[in-house]
Amino acid sequence: MDPWPQTPDELVEVQLRLAALTPPLWRPSGACRVGACFVCFPRGFEGPGAPGDRAWAAAIITAGPQVIAHAVSEGEAAASYRSGFLALREGPSLERAVRALPEIPDVLLVDATGRDHPRRAGLALHLGARLDVPSIGVTDRTLMAEGAWPPDEPGATSPLRLGAEVVGFWVRTVPGARPLAVHAAWRTDPQSAVEVVRAVTAGVRTPEPLRLARRIARQERARQRPTPI
Repeated sequence: MDPWPQTPDELVEVQLRLAALTPPLWRPSGACRVGACFVCFPRGFEGPGAPGDRAWAAAIITAGPQVIAHAVSEGEAAASYRSGFLALREGPSLERAVRALPEIPDVLLVDATGRDHPRRAGLALHLGARLDVPSIGVTDRTLMAEGAWPPDEPGATSPLRLGAEVVGFWVRTVPGARPLAVHAAWRTDPQSAVEVVRAVTAGVRTPEPLRLARRIARQERARQRPTPI
């Protein structure tokens, strides 16, 4: 497999190529194994960071409320953060964590955007394509898409548009809390993305697989911290 892009120019080329592809859409049917991955950086992290920052990534597979497997990966960020170029910083770490799982899930939740991207290929889409797994982005905010928030009712949605295209939905998971931006990514459309997120979110704001992956990554970071002398 080709390595991850190393420069912004290389990433732009890959993103444009991925955005132009039209793979068959995946549709959730029956019980499916939902995976998620998350990467975190040292506590106190502010700003765009830098190449070489420590990175702790975790991936998980769930089937309903049951955790099937999880894996962690520790490494270094290959780049600092730059809007639209998140794959340079986080992509390799997330891929290592997912590939460390004993199997690939049916669908993967990623803390990143998909079609909501200046080149229509954010990290959630890019990672799904590399892993050959349908993927969905779940973020607190949009990157470029716009749309009014949905009513303050559990499960309420409203479309996120980039120009005339619907690239995702706001989804209200918990009344009184900010809705989540749910993004179509690799082999998923906005409707199937919402269906999966609703199925794995009950009573809390963040989808359970993504919440667990985040917790595991942070626990690994805490475990690796050196003990003060």
